[in-house]
Amino acid sequence: MAETAKKAVNYTKELTAKVISDYQEGVDLDTIADEIGKSVRSVRSKLVREGVYIAKPKATTSDKREGPTKKELLNSLENIAPFEVNGFMGATKTALSDLLDHLTAKQ
Repeated sequence: MAETAKKAVNYTKELTAKVISDYQEGVDLDTIADEIGKSVRSVRSKLVREGVYIAKPKATTSDKREGPTKKELLNSLENIAPFEVNGFMGATKTALSDLLDHLTAKQ
């Protein structure tokens, strides 16, 4: 009979309990990982598997400003511009808005 290979235990019950306890007490993942000699990714994965990790809300990256959307600005520009506006697709909302302001002031 072939012997079954024993999988090395990455986290003992005691180590798992310590990681969970530290995390629930507010110790950050970097500190926990340093204390136990594991990577932050490993600690986070263990906490996820144990059902205790709470992901931090992601920072919003979009700069949602009040006012018309870029598509609306392009439509407005198309209505008043004496030239083709397809080339302005890559322009920023601010640039489009400034151009619209300039063209409407001239009318």
